[in-house]
Amino acid sequence: MTGIPDFWLRRGLAAYLLWPLALLFRAVVGLRRLGFQSGLFRSQRLPVPVIVVGNIFVGGTGKTPLVLWLAETLRARGRRPGIVTRGYGGSASSWPQAVTAQSDPAQVGDEPVLLARRSSCPVMAGPDRVGSGLALIEHHGCDCLISDDGLQHYALQRDLEIVVIDGKRGLGNGFLMPAGPLREPPARLRSVNLLLSNGGPSAWTAHHFSLRLDSARQLVDGGTGRALTDFAGQEVHAVSGIGNPQRFFDALRTSGIKVIPHAFPDHHPFRSADLEFADGHPVLMTEKDAVKCEPFAKAHYWVVPARTELSTSTRQTLEACLEHCLSSR
Repeated sequence: MTGIPDFWLRRGLAAYLLWPLALLFRAVVGLRRLGFQSGLFRSQRLPVPVIVVGNIFVGGTGKTPLVLWLAETLRARGRRPGIVTRGYGGSASSWPQAVTAQSDPAQVGDEPVLLARRSSCPVMAGPDRVGSGLALIEHHGCDCLISDDGLQHYALQRDLEIVVIDGKRGLGNGFLMPAGPLREPPARLRSVNLLLSNGGPSAWTAHHFSLRLDSARQLVDGGTGRALTDFAGQEVHAVSGIGNPQRFFDALRTSGIKVIPHAFPDHHPFRSADLEFADGHPVLMTEKDAVKCEPFAKAHYWVVPARTELSTSTRQTLEACLEHCLSSR
């Protein structure tokens, strides 16, 4: 699957046929959360502030670039942040795994390697986020933690919850899985500290940010860079194995690029055959995909980094939330 089912974005026959299963899923989700709130399931508070960045929508909403922005902002404040992440797609036999810029994405997952390279922060991957957080504190002296995509991991208590939604897709048809794209009911958004919309203001929140693509870098040996507008008017193969490939394709088109789209499933384990196009056109890809394509990179492969841009009011609100989170501990 290279995206989400169409019926997850609008209510139709398929969604209503699956609605009874969505009710069952909702009951399980509610009982699980109640179990953590009541103390039936163990939830641990770590000795440093924990910031969770997550969503209730399955698939990509732009969390990872926001995590990188938070890490950069915290480092600029003189803090020593560490990043906790699931390591989805990694095949390591033991967890947690310390992730560096040189780690193998096949072992630890693609997003952890991207986070390690871009954040200059220690990164720990594994399903046990409490264990990963304790390892970052013990071995790296981290004085605050960012949990990437950790909203539903209630075993780790948090001081600040930030939820990201897609400004275009919103909450889809509003149903929980499998009738819709939601992991938790929409009412869950009322309990978070800050709700951000990726792509502009939305019906759910006025706080928003956007992901800006303005340059490309040759994948071979981290080669020379080019302005994205240099590709304007050209046909390029755009390769994307992220949660919402269409966002990447649309962003390239805003620079006047003639995009030939190639959408792959999220976390796709790329092989050289996936990028063998006969016409020799440039191949542009996301950073998340690039970490898996480096072993077979060619001169016409280009990686396009995404940069987070926040509105002035959103930046002020987010910085105020960070200040309260850090000072309260």
